[in-house]
Amino acid sequence: MLRSSIAFDPHQAEALLRAVPAQAGVFALYGHHSHAQPYVTRTTNLRRRLLRLLAPPESQSRRLNLRERVARIEYALTGSELEAALALHQWSVQVFGVQETHRRMRLHTPYFLRMAWENAYPRVYVTNRLTRRWLQYCYGPFPSRAAAERFLEESLDLFKLRRCHDDLNPDPGFPGCVYSEMKMCLAPCFQGCSDERYAEEAVAVRGYLETHGHSLLTQITAARDKASETLEFEQAAAFHVQMQKARAAAQLAEEIVRPLTELDALVVQPAAAPESVALFLVRGGVIRGPVLFSTLGMRHPNEQSGSSSLFAHPVALAPVPLEGGEESPSQHDTLEGRFAAALHALESQPADASLLADHLALLKRWYYRPEKQRVGEIFFRGAELPVKRILRGVSRVYAAAQKSPPASASAAADAPQV
Repeated sequence: MLRSSIAFDPHQAEALLRAVPAQAGVFALYGHHSHAQPYVTRTTNLRRRLLRLLAPPESQSRRLNLRERVARIEYALTGSELEAALALHQWSVQVFGVQETHRRMRLHTPYFLRMAWENAYPRVYVTNRLTRRWLQYCYGPFPSRAAAERFLEESLDLFKLRRCHDDLNPDPGFPGCVYSEMKMCLAPCFQGCSDERYAEEAVAVRGYLETHGHSLLTQITAARDKASETLEFEQAAAFHVQMQKARAAAQLAEEIVRPLTELDALVVQPAAAPESVALFLVRGGVIRGPVLFSTLGMRHPNEQSGSSSLFAHPVALAPVPLEGGEESPSQHDTLEGRFAAALHALESQPADASLLADHLALLKRWYYRPEKQRVGEIFFRGAELPVKRILRGVSRVYAAAQKSPPASASAAADAPQV
């Protein structure tokens, strides 16, 4: 299931392990009995980790040694932690199943905002339970429940949507709640508004969530400018304060927060293969890939020089046929052609919707790291993928990978066993 396989013989262990690259990757150790569960994990240095597990044991050492129990080694090289996590997850799902993999890799479904649009009086609440039928009304992922609740509270302060959890049966005799007393809710519970007015407010909240707050900001900006033109400066100042509050609330959600059905992006990661980066495609929160993108012949600009050179964008110095391609130049010899071929390969890969929760957990785990610790870049789809920006990102990721120390010199600890 992993790309490389070696039949292990304890008497030839040194020669066998010498052929294993001293690079980061994922490996699995299979025993002599088919019913025995394999030992699988990821590491920053395959050769070093395998030597530690399969070399002759030292006297009186309590270190784990599997030398006499291993019959076969499988491994795959990875260029980044995200690629290693995805490879480990894919292997574990095939061997252990989805639920057991979820437990072994300690994957927790991220938190989202869900709009209960099916309710007669829609409301928004925080949850980490995904329902395929209502994915288009789930907005996220957020780094934590606290972050989702904070964004929700700040956002609802801009509207008058209800915050109660009950299924309402409007009754004019109902006393209402504190939010209706403070004029922060339209109070449909005691028919404080018409059903049509509440539906309008629900549509406005949905537009706010789908556009990352831009719909409300555009509306307030237009009202402020109109008030300024009519010399109603006090009203314009009030609109300006409201606009600042709306902008501050919108900034509490990262760019990745959007309807799950529209969570489309492309992730660029370092690759184990030379002169390449790895591309991953995110469609509806499900990750496909990796597909290698060749940087052979690419001229990498120095973006920190401040120069307005013609080479501000990465370009190919000369048409370079890719491996297995024709000798004559073709459309794939340009960077845009290479990217189109890589994107087609990614889109051709099958996607398993049942893995949505796990893929979102892996994506969230990578995305919400501190910027200095997050390796690679992500580019979200608008009307289409920003090809020029992606090519610049490819150049930055590849250049950064060349400057970073090799995995064999890394001091990072190996990941725990799955």
